[in-house]
Amino acid sequence: MLTLEQIRREGLEALRERLGRAGMIRFLGQFENGDGDYVKERQEWVDRTALAEIRMSTRRLKQKKT
Repeated sequence: MLTLEQIRREGLEALRERLGRAGMIRFLGQFENGDGDYVKERQEWVDRTALAEIRMSTRRLKQKKT
């Protein structure tokens, strides 16, 4: 009978083999609970951020990509 550690290692190895490293990380990320209240934090950010500031940030990001 496998120990919990062995099962964890075997499971991670199977995921990596089947999905690749990036896919494995994305898959495991689905099960992260995180902490805090995303909706409340997002609303606070939106409330204190002017539309002009968001547009300027978007322009800067586009310029960096080119």
